[in-house]
Amino acid sequence: MGTAITCGLLIGIERGFNLRRVGEGTRVAGIRTFTLLGLVSGIAGLIGGMGHSVAAGGLVASAVAILTIGYAHRPDLDKRTDATTPIAGITTVGLGFLAGSGDPALAIVGATLVTLILALKEEVHSLIGKLDEEDVKALARFAVIAGAVLPFLPSGNYGPYGAWNPQKLWLVVVLVTGFSFLGYVTNRIFGSRHGTIATAIIGGLYSSTAVTQSLAQRLGSGKGGGAEPAGIALATAIMYVRIIVLISLLATRLVLPFAMIVAPAFVVASAAGWWLYRKAPRCEGPSPPGNPIALLPALAFLLFVAIAAVAGAWAQGRFGQEGIAALLLIIGTMDVDVAIVTAGGIPPEMIGALFAATALAGTVLANMAVKLGITLAYARSEGRSAAIALGASMVALAISIGFVLTLIW
Repeated sequence: MGTAITCGLLIGIERGFNLRRVGEGTRVAGIRTFTLLGLVSGIAGLIGGMGHSVAAGGLVASAVAILTIGYAHRPDLDKRTDATTPIAGITTVGLGFLAGSGDPALAIVGATLVTLILALKEEVHSLIGKLDEEDVKALARFAVIAGAVLPFLPSGNYGPYGAWNPQKLWLVVVLVTGFSFLGYVTNRIFGSRHGTIATAIIGGLYSSTAVTQSLAQRLGSGKGGGAEPAGIALATAIMYVRIIVLISLLATRLVLPFAMIVAPAFVVASAAGWWLYRKAPRCEGPSPPGNPIALLPALAFLLFVAIAAVAGAWAQGRFGQEGIAALLLIIGTMDVDVAIVTAGGIPPEMIGALFAATALAGTVLANMAVKLGITLAYARSEGRSAAIALGASMVALAISIGFVLTLIW
């Protein structure tokens, strides 16, 4: 009962504060009414648990009916047609009933979330005001990928060599597109305000290659503001961090050796980016490099992961760790994320952690070579400093890989 009253009190305080400027006699429900709603619905839940379900239903129905009548005949109906407060009242009745029925923990969690949602009105409206049609489409696509498919997939070994676990395969898609969606949303909110560097750092969370292409093209067209070389270097540094996080989630045993191998390259890229940033004037950044949430590419990525899983399972029984490492390198040249997934699915006894981490580092080196080529092709002479920064990071990574290979062999 105490929880039921508290639920009504919490929501009532927020509603009372929100409606404090409404004229006397025009407010249907405030702090006292919401608290009483919590109390009466708590009583309904309590007596319902005693077997008096008809009486409990009558109390709940009466409370909802009074709310309906009150808002149907409110004096300022033509001026204020917002349905938030009556819906909050009905929600309070439900939470109070839940608490009275014997589940106060779930009820108080619900009440705090309702209060938070109501209190964040200005922030939510401000966020909505910044969205455009493409943002809403991106949200819908990610919702389908993460929420409408994953819960219904089976978990088990299927397909050739038992290499396919549908739920785990789709979880990989959710994780990778989740990084993309997070970077995209953050870029949309903050990128244009904080300039090229923020765009590069945030964009590096989901596609350092796309950021490199965007900034290099801006340099080559003569429209650069001066911070683009720093952005290219810092996007690469963020890429190293992103890959380490992915490995920690999908191939945990490789995270320490991989982090040790790429640490020098990360330090070089970060230092180069910071140095170039200090030399460059502050400026506004380019537009975000496209909407990353697309269903067809996500399905193509899933197909690629599934094929790689079968190839990895096949290689386990036919090759030693050198053959598996070569397989990881070949797959990673096309997509580093798929190589990480494949490495995570290979049993530890088939390939050593240090050897697998070295193969993954080789895929990153190949990806860096692609970005260096993009920079030189699009930015030409204007991208000389960015190319030097990328080249220095590649040299550091190549030295680390060579050192580890001498230890292994």
